[in-house]
Amino acid sequence: MTNARPLAPQGAASKTHRHAPSDRFAADSPAAIKGAVPASAGVGFKPGHLIAILDDPGSVGFLEVHAENYMGDGGPPHRTLERVRRDFPLSLHGVCMSIGGPRPLDEDHLARFAALCDRYEPGLISEHLAWSTHEDMFLNDLLPLPYTAATLDHVCDHVDRMQEVTGRRMLLENPATYVLFDNSTMSETDFLAAIVARTGCGLLLDVNNVFVSATNHGYSARDYLAAFPLTHVGEIHLAGHTEQEDDEGALLLIDSHDRPVADPVWTLYEEVIAGTGPIPTLVEWDSDLPEWPVLRAEAESANAILRRHARSAPKVRHAAPA
Repeated sequence: MTNARPLAPQGAASKTHRHAPSDRFAADSPAAIKGAVPASAGVGFKPGHLIAILDDPGSVGFLEVHAENYMGDGGPPHRTLERVRRDFPLSLHGVCMSIGGPRPLDEDHLARFAALCDRYEPGLISEHLAWSTHEDMFLNDLLPLPYTAATLDHVCDHVDRMQEVTGRRMLLENPATYVLFDNSTMSETDFLAAIVARTGCGLLLDVNNVFVSATNHGYSARDYLAAFPLTHVGEIHLAGHTEQEDDEGALLLIDSHDRPVADPVWTLYEEVIAGTGPIPTLVEWDSDLPEWPVLRAEAESANAILRRHARSAPKVRHAAPA
Protein backbone atom coordinates (compact mmCIF):
# COMPACT_ATOMS: atom_id res chain seq x y z
CA MET A 1 0.00 0.00 0.00
CA THR A 2 1.27 3.41 -0.93
CA ASN A 3 0.33 6.99 -0.22
CA ALA A 4 -3.21 7.94 -1.16
CA ARG A 5 -3.68 9.25 -4.68
CA PRO A 6 -6.68 10.03 -6.87
CA LEU A 7 -8.14 7.07 -8.74
CA ALA A 8 -9.60 8.13 -12.08
CA PRO A 9 -13.21 7.11 -12.59
CA GLN A 10 -12.53 5.75 -16.06
CA GLY A 11 -10.43 2.79 -17.14
CA ALA A 12 -10.36 -0.53 -18.94
CA ALA A 13 -11.79 -3.54 -17.15
CA SER A 14 -10.75 -7.12 -17.66
CA LYS A 15 -12.69 -8.78 -20.52
CA THR A 16 -12.28 -12.32 -19.18
CA HIS A 17 -15.61 -13.97 -18.31
CA ARG A 18 -15.12 -17.10 -16.27
CA HIS A 19 -18.64 -16.92 -14.83
CA ALA A 20 -21.94 -16.72 -16.68
CA PRO A 21 -24.64 -14.75 -14.84
CA SER A 22 -27.29 -17.19 -13.63
CA ASP A 23 -31.05 -16.81 -14.22
CA ARG A 24 -31.57 -18.51 -10.86
CA PHE A 25 -31.52 -14.99 -9.45
CA ALA A 26 -34.03 -13.46 -11.86
CA ALA A 27 -36.34 -10.77 -10.49
CA ASP A 28 -39.42 -13.03 -10.73
CA SER A 29 -37.84 -15.93 -8.81
CA PRO A 30 -39.48 -17.02 -5.51
CA ALA A 31 -36.59 -15.55 -3.51
CA ALA A 32 -37.10 -12.19 -5.23
CA ILE A 33 -40.88 -12.05 -4.75
CA LYS A 34 -41.11 -12.89 -1.04
CA GLY A 35 -40.82 -9.82 1.16
CA ALA A 36 -40.11 -7.55 -1.79
CA VAL A 37 -38.65 -4.18 -0.84
CA PRO A 38 -40.53 -1.22 -2.36
CA ALA A 39 -38.87 1.60 -4.28
CA SER A 40 -39.26 3.93 -1.31
CA ALA A 41 -37.17 5.07 1.65
CA GLY A 42 -36.21 2.79 4.52
CA VAL A 43 -34.06 3.13 7.62
CA GLY A 44 -31.50 1.07 9.43
CA PHE A 45 -33.40 -0.60 12.28
CA LYS A 46 -32.21 -0.07 15.85
CA PRO A 47 -34.06 -1.87 18.69
CA GLY A 48 -34.26 1.34 20.71
CA HIS A 49 -36.61 2.71 18.05
CA LEU A 50 -38.93 -0.32 18.08
CA ILE A 51 -41.91 1.14 19.95
CA ALA A 52 -41.69 4.49 18.16
CA ILE A 53 -41.54 2.80 14.75
CA LEU A 54 -44.57 0.66 15.48
CA ASP A 55 -46.49 3.66 16.83
CA ASP A 56 -45.67 6.07 13.98
CA PRO A 57 -43.67 4.67 11.05
CA GLY A 58 -44.51 7.56 8.77
CA SER A 59 -43.83 6.64 5.14
CA VAL A 60 -40.89 4.33 5.93
CA GLY A 61 -41.22 1.47 3.47
CA PHE A 62 -38.66 -1.05 4.74
CA LEU A 63 -36.06 -1.69 7.42
CA GLU A 64 -32.46 -2.85 7.05
CA VAL A 65 -30.56 -4.86 9.65
CA HIS A 66 -26.93 -5.93 9.95
CA ALA A 67 -26.85 -9.69 9.64
CA GLU A 68 -24.15 -10.16 12.29
CA ASN A 69 -26.46 -8.78 15.00
CA TYR A 70 -28.85 -11.71 14.49
CA MET A 71 -26.62 -14.73 14.07
CA GLY A 72 -27.52 -16.29 17.41
CA ASP A 73 -30.23 -18.94 17.46
CA GLY A 74 -32.83 -17.01 19.48
CA GLY A 75 -33.40 -14.62 22.37
CA PRO A 76 -34.47 -10.95 22.43
CA PRO A 77 -32.79 -9.94 19.13
CA HIS A 78 -34.84 -12.47 17.20
CA ARG A 79 -38.06 -11.73 19.05
CA THR A 80 -37.61 -8.07 18.14
CA LEU A 81 -36.79 -8.81 14.51
CA GLU A 82 -39.72 -11.21 14.21
CA ARG A 83 -42.00 -8.43 15.45
CA VAL A 84 -40.88 -5.80 12.92
CA ARG A 85 -40.82 -8.39 10.11
CA ARG A 86 -44.61 -8.71 10.47
CA ASP A 87 -45.04 -5.10 9.34
CA PHE A 88 -42.00 -4.32 7.19
CA PRO A 89 -40.02 -5.87 4.34
CA LEU A 90 -36.38 -6.38 5.31
CA SER A 91 -33.04 -5.73 3.68
CA LEU A 92 -30.26 -7.90 5.15
CA HIS A 93 -26.87 -6.16 5.10
CA GLY A 94 -23.68 -8.05 5.91
CA VAL A 95 -20.58 -6.35 7.29
CA CYS A 96 -18.18 -9.24 8.01
CA MET A 97 -18.24 -11.58 4.99
CA SER A 98 -14.92 -10.18 3.72
CA ILE A 99 -15.91 -10.51 0.07
CA GLY A 100 -12.61 -8.90 -0.93
CA GLY A 101 -10.37 -11.09 1.20
CA PRO A 102 -7.90 -13.41 -0.57
CA ARG A 103 -8.90 -16.51 1.41
CA PRO A 104 -12.11 -18.52 0.88
CA LEU A 105 -15.22 -17.26 2.64
CA ASP A 106 -15.83 -18.48 6.18
CA GLU A 107 -18.34 -21.26 5.52
CA ASP A 108 -19.79 -21.16 9.05
CA HIS A 109 -20.41 -17.44 8.77
CA LEU A 110 -21.92 -17.89 5.31
CA ALA A 111 -24.20 -20.66 6.58
CA ARG A 112 -25.48 -18.40 9.36
CA PHE A 113 -26.14 -15.65 6.84
CA ALA A 114 -28.05 -18.08 4.62
CA ALA A 115 -30.07 -19.30 7.62
CA LEU A 116 -31.15 -15.71 8.30
CA CYS A 117 -32.29 -15.42 4.68
CA ASP A 118 -34.40 -18.56 5.06
CA ARG A 119 -35.83 -17.41 8.39
CA TYR A 120 -36.78 -13.82 7.51
CA GLU A 121 -37.01 -13.88 3.69
CA PRO A 122 -35.43 -10.45 3.12
CA GLY A 123 -36.25 -8.72 -0.13
CA LEU A 124 -32.62 -7.62 -0.53
CA ILE A 125 -29.28 -8.96 0.67
CA SER A 126 -26.00 -7.11 0.40
CA GLU A 127 -22.34 -7.00 1.34
CA HIS A 128 -19.33 -4.71 0.84
CA LEU A 129 -16.56 -4.57 -1.71
CA ALA A 130 -13.95 -4.77 1.04
CA TRP A 131 -11.98 -7.18 3.19
CA SER A 132 -12.23 -7.45 6.96
CA THR A 133 -10.61 -10.73 8.02
CA HIS A 134 -7.08 -12.02 8.45
CA GLU A 135 -6.62 -15.70 9.23
CA ASP A 136 -8.91 -16.27 12.25
CA MET A 137 -9.39 -12.58 13.11
CA PHE A 138 -12.33 -10.33 12.25
CA LEU A 139 -11.23 -6.71 11.87
CA ASN A 140 -13.41 -3.78 12.86
CA ASP A 141 -12.91 -2.07 9.50
CA LEU A 142 -13.95 -2.42 5.88
CA LEU A 143 -10.57 -2.22 4.17
CA PRO A 144 -9.92 -1.26 0.52
CA LEU A 145 -8.72 -3.48 -2.31
CA PRO A 146 -6.33 -3.14 -5.24
CA TYR A 147 -8.40 -3.26 -8.43
CA THR A 148 -6.43 -5.88 -10.34
CA ALA A 149 -7.22 -9.01 -12.35
CA ALA A 150 -6.15 -11.22 -9.42
CA THR A 151 -8.42 -9.37 -7.00
CA LEU A 152 -11.27 -9.55 -9.50
CA ASP A 153 -10.91 -13.33 -9.69
CA HIS A 154 -11.24 -13.97 -5.97
CA VAL A 155 -14.00 -11.36 -5.48
CA CYS A 156 -16.02 -13.04 -8.23
CA ASP A 157 -15.40 -16.46 -6.65
CA HIS A 158 -16.69 -15.12 -3.33
CA VAL A 159 -19.76 -13.47 -4.86
CA ASP A 160 -20.55 -16.70 -6.71
CA ARG A 161 -20.22 -18.67 -3.49
CA MET A 162 -22.45 -16.31 -1.51
CA GLN A 163 -25.14 -16.41 -4.19
CA GLU A 164 -24.88 -20.19 -4.48
CA VAL A 165 -25.32 -20.77 -0.74
CA THR A 166 -28.09 -18.21 -0.21
CA GLY A 167 -29.89 -18.96 -3.48
CA ARG A 168 -30.32 -15.21 -4.02
CA ARG A 169 -28.79 -12.40 -6.00
CA MET A 170 -26.65 -10.27 -3.71
CA LEU A 171 -25.94 -6.56 -4.02
CA LEU A 172 -22.34 -5.42 -3.69
CA GLU A 173 -21.69 -2.00 -2.13
CA ASN A 174 -19.07 0.48 -3.32
CA PRO A 175 -16.70 1.40 -0.45
CA ALA A 176 -15.71 4.63 1.26
CA THR A 177 -11.92 4.78 0.92
CA TYR A 178 -9.10 6.69 2.58
CA VAL A 179 -6.12 5.17 0.74
CA LEU A 180 -5.77 3.65 -2.72
CA PHE A 181 -3.30 1.28 -4.39
CA ASP A 182 -0.74 2.25 -7.02
CA ASN A 183 -0.97 -1.24 -8.52
CA SER A 184 -4.67 -0.92 -9.41
CA THR A 185 -5.12 -1.53 -13.14
CA MET A 186 -8.76 -0.50 -13.49
CA SER A 187 -11.14 2.03 -12.03
CA GLU A 188 -13.52 1.15 -9.21
CA THR A 189 -16.52 1.58 -11.50
CA ASP A 190 -15.06 -0.73 -14.16
CA PHE A 191 -14.13 -3.22 -11.45
CA LEU A 192 -17.74 -3.27 -10.19
CA ALA A 193 -19.09 -3.59 -13.74
CA ALA A 194 -16.80 -6.56 -14.35
CA ILE A 195 -18.04 -8.28 -11.18
CA VAL A 196 -21.65 -7.82 -12.30
CA ALA A 197 -20.90 -9.20 -15.77
CA ARG A 198 -19.15 -12.28 -14.40
CA THR A 199 -21.43 -13.17 -11.49
CA GLY A 200 -24.88 -11.74 -12.22
CA CYS A 201 -24.93 -9.91 -8.89
CA GLY A 202 -26.48 -6.48 -8.42
CA LEU A 203 -25.03 -3.34 -6.88
CA LEU A 204 -25.73 -1.24 -3.82
CA LEU A 205 -24.84 2.36 -4.58
CA ASP A 206 -23.78 4.23 -1.45
CA VAL A 207 -23.93 7.89 -2.48
CA ASN A 208 -22.27 9.09 0.71
CA ASN A 209 -19.37 6.70 0.06
CA VAL A 210 -19.01 8.21 -3.42
CA PHE A 211 -18.84 11.73 -1.99
CA VAL A 212 -16.44 10.73 0.80
CA SER A 213 -14.04 8.90 -1.53
CA ALA A 214 -14.16 11.58 -4.22
CA THR A 215 -13.40 14.31 -1.69
CA ASN A 216 -10.59 12.33 -0.05
CA HIS A 217 -8.87 11.49 -3.34
CA GLY A 218 -9.58 14.65 -5.29
CA TYR A 219 -11.73 13.41 -8.17
CA SER A 220 -15.25 14.33 -9.29
CA ALA A 221 -18.16 12.52 -7.62
CA ARG A 222 -20.30 13.32 -10.67
CA ASP A 223 -17.75 11.77 -13.03
CA TYR A 224 -17.68 8.68 -10.84
CA LEU A 225 -21.48 8.41 -10.94
CA ALA A 226 -21.52 8.96 -14.70
CA ALA A 227 -19.27 5.88 -15.02
CA PHE A 228 -21.16 3.80 -12.43
CA PRO A 229 -23.20 0.85 -13.81
CA LEU A 230 -26.52 2.33 -12.63
CA THR A 231 -28.63 -0.19 -14.55
CA HIS A 232 -27.61 -2.83 -12.00
CA VAL A 233 -28.35 -0.84 -8.81
CA GLY A 234 -30.96 -2.54 -6.61
CA GLU A 235 -30.58 -0.34 -3.51
CA ILE A 236 -29.11 3.02 -2.56
CA HIS A 237 -27.58 4.04 0.78
CA LEU A 238 -27.46 7.54 2.24
CA ALA A 239 -25.63 8.49 5.43
CA GLY A 240 -23.88 11.30 7.25
CA HIS A 241 -20.13 11.86 7.39
CA THR A 242 -17.72 13.83 9.55
CA GLU A 243 -14.97 16.25 8.52
CA GLN A 244 -11.42 15.90 9.83
CA GLU A 245 -7.93 16.86 8.71
CA ASP A 246 -5.23 14.45 7.63
CA ASP A 247 -1.60 14.67 8.80
CA GLU A 248 -0.91 17.38 6.22
CA GLY A 249 -3.91 19.51 7.18
CA ALA A 250 -6.01 18.57 4.16
CA LEU A 251 -9.73 17.86 4.45
CA LEU A 252 -10.51 14.21 5.22
CA LEU A 253 -14.07 12.88 5.27
CA ILE A 254 -15.02 9.90 7.44
CA ASP A 255 -18.03 7.71 6.66
CA SER A 256 -19.26 7.92 10.26
CA HIS A 257 -23.04 7.34 10.01
CA ASP A 258 -23.58 9.57 13.03
CA ARG A 259 -25.41 12.62 11.69
CA PRO A 260 -27.85 13.79 9.02
CA VAL A 261 -27.15 13.34 5.33
CA ALA A 262 -25.09 16.30 4.05
CA ASP A 263 -26.52 18.68 1.45
CA PRO A 264 -24.02 17.73 -1.31
CA VAL A 265 -24.97 14.06 -0.86
CA TRP A 266 -28.67 14.91 -1.17
CA THR A 267 -27.87 16.77 -4.39
CA LEU A 268 -25.96 13.82 -5.87
CA TYR A 269 -28.75 11.46 -4.81
CA GLU A 270 -31.42 13.53 -6.55
CA GLU A 271 -29.32 13.65 -9.70
CA VAL A 272 -29.08 9.84 -9.66
CA ILE A 273 -32.80 9.35 -9.07
CA ALA A 274 -33.65 11.87 -11.79
CA GLY A 275 -31.85 9.57 -14.22
CA THR A 276 -32.89 6.16 -12.92
CA GLY A 277 -36.32 6.66 -11.42
CA PRO A 278 -37.14 5.43 -7.88
CA ILE A 279 -34.86 2.82 -6.29
CA PRO A 280 -35.16 1.45 -2.72
CA THR A 281 -33.18 3.91 -0.60
CA LEU A 282 -31.87 3.39 2.91
CA VAL A 283 -30.89 6.07 5.41
CA GLU A 284 -28.09 4.74 7.64
CA TRP A 285 -27.50 6.13 11.14
CA ASP A 286 -25.43 3.79 13.31
CA SER A 287 -24.00 5.86 16.20
CA ASP A 288 -25.03 8.92 18.22
CA LEU A 289 -28.56 7.78 17.44
CA PRO A 290 -31.20 10.50 17.30
CA GLU A 291 -34.78 10.22 18.47
CA TRP A 292 -37.02 8.40 16.02
CA PRO A 293 -38.67 11.56 14.56
CA VAL A 294 -35.25 12.82 13.39
CA LEU A 295 -34.43 9.60 11.56
CA ARG A 296 -37.96 9.37 10.18
CA ALA A 297 -37.59 12.91 8.81
CA GLU A 298 -34.44 11.87 6.92
CA ALA A 299 -36.42 9.05 5.33
CA GLU A 300 -39.20 11.50 4.49
CA SER A 301 -36.66 13.70 2.68
CA ALA A 302 -35.57 10.73 0.57
CA ASN A 303 -39.20 9.85 -0.15
CA ALA A 304 -39.87 13.41 -1.30
CA ILE A 305 -37.11 13.03 -3.91
CA LEU A 306 -38.40 9.61 -4.96
CA ARG A 307 -41.93 10.99 -5.38
CA ARG A 308 -40.66 13.95 -7.40
CA HIS A 309 -39.15 11.66 -9.98
CA ALA A 310 -41.67 8.80 -9.88
CA ARG A 311 -43.67 10.06 -12.86
CA SER A 312 -40.79 10.99 -15.12
CA ALA A 313 -39.52 8.33 -17.51
CA PRO A 314 -36.11 7.11 -16.32
CA LYS A 315 -33.20 7.68 -18.64
CA VAL A 316 -31.65 4.35 -17.56
CA ARG A 317 -33.40 1.15 -16.56
CA HIS A 318 -32.23 -0.15 -13.19
CA ALA A 319 -32.17 -3.82 -12.30
CA ALA A 320 -35.09 -5.11 -10.30
CA PRO A 321 -34.15 -6.04 -6.72
CA ALA A 322 -33.70 -9.76 -6.17
